[in-house]
Amino acid sequence: MRTLTRALPVTPAVVILVLFLAGPIAYCAYIAFTDLQLTGQAESSFTGFDNFRTAFKDDAFLNAVWLTLVFTFLSSIVGQNTLGLALAALMQRASKPIRTLTGGIVVTAWVLPEVVAGFLLYAFFRREGTLNAILDWLHLPSQNWLFTLPILAVSFANVWRGTAFSMLVYSAALNEIPKEITEAAEVDGAGGWRRMWHITLPMIRRSIGTNLMLNTLQTLSVFGLIWVMTRGGPGNRSQTLPLFMYEQAFQKSMIGYGTAVALLLLVVGSLFSLVYLRLLRTEV
Repeated sequence: MRTLTRALPVTPAVVILVLFLAGPIAYCAYIAFTDLQLTGQAESSFTGFDNFRTAFKDDAFLNAVWLTLVFTFLSSIVGQNTLGLALAALMQRASKPIRTLTGGIVVTAWVLPEVVAGFLLYAFFRREGTLNAILDWLHLPSQNWLFTLPILAVSFANVWRGTAFSMLVYSAALNEIPKEITEAAEVDGAGGWRRMWHITLPMIRRSIGTNLMLNTLQTLSVFGLIWVMTRGGPGNRSQTLPLFMYEQAFQKSMIGYGTAVALLLLVVGSLFSLVYLRLLRTEV
């Protein structure tokens, strides 16, 4: 009876989670094993693992997996994580006006809606865009970046938009490091790089793991930014898994196959999460 009484306050929340989270996920998992289509089909039938076998034989799917990993590595693991840490470290030593200005600029890019950010970066990278205008002014060769290097362009766009989160996480983590430790290392003759490698990074390892996990999961699901800038093109040279899933499910009307791709994307995200959770469990 006492256990039941304790459970009563959380019962509404549990019911809501089951209805609006667990329920739709379970239904999507079921759809992934069917041949459900949006049009031209009276009823769907259970097909087992056919959708998944089709995916791993589909060159377009394998290309989307590769581009998703490249996009995530460049824009999240390397780009946002490294730049966010660098900005946080530099702002520790900067004056208050510089910190305020830099933080305002970086956070503004973060709070912009994804579609708005996509249009801004499209205008920056397009043939007649800002980047080529700057290169022409410097008498340097220009090119159509969205055609020649589309995955790098969208990766840069995601770094520009999402670095603020990493900067805020690392700023909070760096503020928690006792100043006595860094001052003692400085007195002992440790340079900036040695202090960063042997003191700062080990002491904020948990923050690094948390930031990497959240950034990676967010980057894996990026859709609007890439869709606005390239729509996965030219061809499929910037088509990550979310765009491939959208194409299969809503443009080609193969809901079952598209949902199977979504489940595979969920598996990819889960694998990344397991790695980062392992890092978080490691004691400093």
